[in-house]
Amino acid sequence: MVPGKRGTDRFSVKTLIDRSCFETIDDTSPEFNNFAAILEQILSHRLKGQITWFGYESPRSFWDYIRVACRKVSHNCICSIENMENVGSSRAKGRAWIRVALMEKHLSEYISTALRDFKTTRRFYEDGAIVLGEEANMLAGMLLGLNAIDFSFCLKGEGLDGSYPAVIDYTPYLKFTQSSDSISSDEEELRTLGSSGSEGSTPENIGPPFITDENSWYNKCKRVEQKYRLALEQKGYLEELVRLRENQLSECVSQNKLLLQRIEDMDLAHKMEKEQLEYIIVELQDQL
Repeated sequence: MVPGKRGTDRFSVKTLIDRSCFETIDDTSPEFNNFAAILEQILSHRLKGQITWFGYESPRSFWDYIRVACRKVSHNCICSIENMENVGSSRAKGRAWIRVALMEKHLSEYISTALRDFKTTRRFYEDGAIVLGEEANMLAGMLLGLNAIDFSFCLKGEGLDGSYPAVIDYTPYLKFTQSSDSISSDEEELRTLGSSGSEGSTPENIGPPFITDENSWYNKCKRVEQKYRLALEQKGYLEELVRLRENQLSECVSQNKLLLQRIEDMDLAHKMEKEQLEYIIVELQDQL
């Protein structure tokens, strides 16, 4: 069941990106509702309960983990979510955080920061949890593509009340139609696989040619366009990584400046204290 959720998460991101090319993504989009439900179930998978004073285990929400593990994210929205008047339950706050993080285009940064804090993650999750697996780091990379989408959400609706669990609807995936770029990419993979095994195949196993003379140039153009789009996506991904690294570098530089200023202030205070002690010693010697 767990690998299925991982594959469904990849497919939900893909369908969400494809749908954003035709319409604005908001709470009425079934692709977004499925994506949010899948992400909520991934973050809730094998989440440990909280032990009370009487030794009982009370259930937790993934928001309890996020608000602790994502405190180090610069300019985070944790305090804003905590102070929302119309969002009361922990599950509702987690759902509000997903929407705010998507609108701020920082969801990937939140997830990657939380997963890097392995000590906190281990404290909140049991063995076998998705976030503790080897493929957990791929989640942040998949979510990075959502930064290209402009989301619009209302944080005052009934969908945030947290009174019901997240349910995945597989209907949009069953009726989803691949775009021409995706089909071209799949065809290219099939050709690659076919050419790699052509040496060991017999003439009886060779079927009719996949590309006819009439549409060969059209398919070549589509492949070039697919490679161009892939290069643009990789360029956007690298630019986003550079932006994150620049933000981390600027934050480290500012912290370094603060530490240097603090050291200078401590040196100055130490010199002043030393001068005061020397003055007191001189006065005591005069009195003696």
